Amino acid sequence: MQTARAAKLYTPDLLALATGLAQFPLDPTLPLVAEARSRTCGSAITLGLALDDDAQITRIGMQVNACAIGQASAMLLARNAEGASAGAIAATTEALDQWLAGEGALPDWPGLGALIPARDHPGRHGALLLPWKAACIALSSGAAGG
Repeated sequence: MQTARAAKLYTPDLLALATGLAQFPLDPTLPLVAEARSRTCGSAITLGLALDDDAQITRIGMQVNACAIGQASAMLLARNAEGASAGAIAATTEALDQWLAGEGALPDWPGLGALIPARDHPGRHGALLLPWKAACIALSSGAAGG
């Protein structure tokens, strides 16, 4: 039974996403950096961002130590972060949190449908939210820093 649940969770689409993070390596020159760890599963991420003069993301890089759910979520963030504002990242993070709690719809962010199987696995919610929360932390440090 456990194997059947895992098979439903780790779909080919989700696993394919998890393998794409090499496209977004952590660059030590990125000015906004945040580290985050999930208390529920121990997943960890270091995420770096660069912004343009309009405070929109121009570059993203990350080092992710997480399950395939966390890696896939990080890939979806990274693949579509360019041009996003802090407000868009914060709104998507909040909407993801609400969706996982069964209190809202899946946010309108490209590709998030691949994460739908994770909703039924509360032990994976922390890993799924981790890259988004790290991005919010990095963006808030940029706002505070000017």
